[in-house]
Amino acid sequence: MDQFAHILNWTLQPGSHKFPGPNGGTCINEAAIVTAGFPYQAVKSVEEMPSCFSRPICRLAMRLNDEATDKQRQRLLPFVTRLACADTEAVERKRGAYIHSRTSGRISFDEGLAVLEGALAIGRQADDLDAADVTSRMSAARSRAKPVTSVPEQSLAALFTSWAWVKRRVKVS
Repeated sequence: MDQFAHILNWTLQPGSHKFPGPNGGTCINEAAIVTAGFPYQAVKSVEEMPSCFSRPICRLAMRLNDEATDKQRQRLLPFVTRLACADTEAVERKRGAYIHSRTSGRISFDEGLAVLEGALAIGRQADDLDAADVTSRMSAARSRAKPVTSVPEQSLAALFTSWAWVKRRVKVS
């Protein structure tokens, strides 16, 4: 698990940030940019995401990130490596329609996670990143940042372990 130390100490925060944001974190989309290998950039709108990111999926991820409690938000960490999955215009419209039909009005965080999972199952999946890729990308980003000043309330190691389980389950399905 030492190879994942940089990810496990990451904290997702609401809103956009100057890197690395309060308490060493960023929003889900900013973290996704770094883990996909791009230089860090603040994200105030999904239109600012690199073109390999699905706009409807990133919009939902941003909504969930910003509406969640601090504890709920950390449950989005497993999705950080999965957002770079843009597809054809037809697939992106299908994803958008899927999300819209299930998120009109107020939804719970858990319902939103289920919608995010369903939208990610439509079309192209993000390229798999191995531990070395993610670790080196997060390490490079963190080396340019100030040290973390606090530790997240919930163990992110447990969240990362659950992410690995979900990823295996999705591949089997």
